Amino acid sequence: MTRENTYKTLLDRGFIYQTTDETALTDLFAQKEVTGYVGFDATADSLHVGHLLPLMALSWMDKTGHRPIALIGGGTSMVGDPSGRSEARKLMTVATINQNLEGIRPQAQRFLSLEDGRASLIDNSQWLLSLNYVEFLRDIGRHFSVNRMITADCYKSRLETGLSFLEFNYMVMQAYDFLVLYETKNNILQLGGQDQWGNIVAGVELIRRVHGGEAYGLTMPLLLDPRTGDKFGKTNAGAVWLSSEKTSVYDFYQFWRNIDDQEAGRLLLLFTFLPLEECRYLATRPGNLINRAKEILAYEVTSICHGHQAAAEAYAASVKAFGPADPTGEVETSSKIASVPSVPLEAELPSIDIPLKDLEAADLAQLFVMAKLCSSKGEARRLIRQGGAYIDNQAVSLDDEVGSLVGAGWLKTGRAVLRAGKKRYMTVKVS
Repeated sequence: MTRENTYKTLLDRGFIYQTTDETALTDLFAQKEVTGYVGFDATADSLHVGHLLPLMALSWMDKTGHRPIALIGGGTSMVGDPSGRSEARKLMTVATINQNLEGIRPQAQRFLSLEDGRASLIDNSQWLLSLNYVEFLRDIGRHFSVNRMITADCYKSRLETGLSFLEFNYMVMQAYDFLVLYETKNNILQLGGQDQWGNIVAGVELIRRVHGGEAYGLTMPLLLDPRTGDKFGKTNAGAVWLSSEKTSVYDFYQFWRNIDDQEAGRLLLLFTFLPLEECRYLATRPGNLINRAKEILAYEVTSICHGHQAAAEAYAASVKAFGPADPTGEVETSSKIASVPSVPLEAELPSIDIPLKDLEAADLAQLFVMAKLCSSKGEARRLIRQGGAYIDNQAVSLDDEVGSLVGAGWLKTGRAVLRAGKKRYMTVKVS
């Protein structure tokens, strides 16, 4: 494998927000094999779109001849990271953490080549859960200044609302992770989101104090949706998950297909492996052809997270529902999006089974909540009142009754396609 300067790749594609030493990292990636890690706590049984940026950074390290480590937090998850939170996380049981880890492992593995031993997937419970508390305080805790710790953003923002002693230990634990990986894996780099800067710098300084060694930190930018100001990957329905059981492949594809036009170029660079110049070319397509760039983005990200076949089926479903973004074929690309099988539309749309007795007893607002197209009956009523609710492409009103619709035969085939607005679908199947 030809080793490339991954730092330059990450810089050119927009991954880098801040580093502890840009010159040193540029030289290191050019001269030697670099080992670096990202930590992922087991806060849920799936990763979400917010985790994709560090996963892609690790994958670029892997593809360009370096040694990435995905560190899953079986130990740190028992404490909970206070970064970016206004209140303490709910404590999880060991059983819940282990269950979450089982969901996260295969998702992280999709981004790493574990077979050749270059990349690693490691659980920090291996060393954190066996620590002797007093020895840890004496050997590691003595290197930390409380006065300095409380100036870190992850703690400073919580001092007025309340910061537990449990959470206060998180920075020390994360820094210790870095130290252990430095000692056992020759790991000299930690990567993370920009809200992790204080924790990362603490690890860099701990390594310097304990071993006099050089280590480095790199943070990636916090992505926001320009339309709402919310964290990228959040929708009205909540987080966009990498698990197809929590977010269907079709909905995952549509999330990327419906991003703001102005974001297409940046997201192509961050979330696909398409060549740099091709991403820039796609981002500058005029008029409606920018939709082709978004179509390619959606396909490529879905393929990375769910596989080519699933991405192809989601693309085919979208094209059948809304038509192709570039029917003239004007936009050329190296994306595999062209090799799409011909598949029935209903096979790819997300679906849900609802008992007939529940359907007949529900009103229309309840139906759209049961179909997970609305989060509450109030939201569903507003959708229906505004003319945005459809059953089999027919607009429905609050005067319609589900029971009479079932009796009238719209579910005699055993299914119906519900639509909320222009883009969100759910096939309801009678069980």
